[in-house]
Amino acid sequence: MPETEAATSATLSEASPRNQTEVFAVHGADPEVLAYAMAKYSRSALSMKESLREISSQRAEQFLNTFYFQYGHRSIADLAHLAFAVERLSLLAAIVLVDEQRWDGQERSTRYQNFRKSGWYMPDFGGDTGAEATFRQGIDDLFAAYHDIAEGTFESLKSSVVKPEEMKAESYERTLRARAFDVARYMLPLATNTSLGQIVNARTLETQVSRLLSSPFAEIRELGEKLRTAASGAAWNVHGEALAELQEKIAALDPALAGESESLLVREVKTAPTLVKYAAPNSYEMATRVELEQAAREVMAGQIVDAAPVVDLIESDPSLEVELATTLLYGASHFPYRQIRLMVEGLDEARRNEIILIGARNRGRHDELLREFSAGQALKFDILMDIGGFRDMHRHRKCIQVMQSFTSAHGFDLPEGIREMKLESRYSGAVLAAHKTYAELAKTAPESAQYLLPLGTRNRALFKMDFAEALYISELRSQPQGHYSYRRVAWEMYEAVQRRHPALAGLFRTTDVREPVDVLKR
Repeated sequence: MPETEAATSATLSEASPRNQTEVFAVHGADPEVLAYAMAKYSRSALSMKESLREISSQRAEQFLNTFYFQYGHRSIADLAHLAFAVERLSLLAAIVLVDEQRWDGQERSTRYQNFRKSGWYMPDFGGDTGAEATFRQGIDDLFAAYHDIAEGTFESLKSSVVKPEEMKAESYERTLRARAFDVARYMLPLATNTSLGQIVNARTLETQVSRLLSSPFAEIRELGEKLRTAASGAAWNVHGEALAELQEKIAALDPALAGESESLLVREVKTAPTLVKYAAPNSYEMATRVELEQAAREVMAGQIVDAAPVVDLIESDPSLEVELATTLLYGASHFPYRQIRLMVEGLDEARRNEIILIGARNRGRHDELLREFSAGQALKFDILMDIGGFRDMHRHRKCIQVMQSFTSAHGFDLPEGIREMKLESRYSGAVLAAHKTYAELAKTAPESAQYLLPLGTRNRALFKMDFAEALYISELRSQPQGHYSYRRVAWEMYEAVQRRHPALAGLFRTTDVREPVDVLKR
């Protein structure tokens, strides 16, 4: 057989059909090493097992330094998933921390746990001892009200809700306690400590750290530093103590094996020392924030915040330019979307374009555009609701969410049943006192003062989504086991779509929130 024929035959043989697909889970590889091994699929014919056997952490670092940082192949970082525990951060910081579209995690629930002994974050008032004392007193007053309302609600429910014979006493009391926390959580200040766990890929972590480092809040900037340090330093090993003990036993039995076993059993694992090492404050975001706030003040000068419904479904904007300019100003102000849009429509084209340019002109080479530029969705809901209920809505990450900063300007919501339990006076008095103290402190320390706002305070956020997501939220969040606050929002979202698109209303499987709910089944 001629040489060329033999070569062709070999090539055809090597490319012959192989129908045995192999699937296996991978465990034990460091996150960056695993990311490198997966990235090699695009550059090597090696199998995963072959790649992992030959890759060291040093080689992974060299690869990432070249392709991730120099060539900008950021998708590689999507392959490294990292788990973090973040404990004793304020509710305010937690809201900012989880504000990522690619985020997975869980947090302590204010609906099912007693937060009275959680502690709270004390912001820095720059040595103003008077402001510190005023803030501390405000926090103490809110926690006292939290206790009173939790106990008052529990006793009221015990006297009005009969325990079914088949229900155990401890289950009955636990359920009523949870319902009491549902009401009392409206009193929790944003300074309240919480804890959460998150699992994110390294790219999300890098942008998250950069965003946190850019915050006007000192606590949040410090949180960004701690996340970067945790990713770069040694991770906590669940089996660390047991492995250390095993290593000691091996060394005692056979000193010759001590060195070899030590490298496997007690070595430090650093989850993402390479991928987050350059995470830094985002100058684009910080400069743009200041400029947009100034632009919002100029455009809305002399305007009083219009009264607005809980849910306002915004019809199609006149143009993409109007939507972009309105959304950019929305996040930098406290006005309703509809009111801002009316002012934007009255601007000349050059001024509208200037506002859009403000949102992009500070953008660096590797910066993603601000979230406000995610435009064009068919459904936009301008939602005004209590902060506690918003936190549940915040989990819907398929939406484009634009939050406004926390303020007392929109008043507060009343918890379900508070009047019937004769606790309205205690509740409203505590919230009004907190809002008054907030207003005083905000004159000199606007960021620090926000920690005093209770979760019952109303805040505004814009949710942009497609039809499928609107249907999903309406169905899921209107279910009877949910909290009254977001059940109402979900129902009003459904009603808004029904009014605008009646032919589509039959597709929704929402639960009518006006129907009575069994307290013991929530």
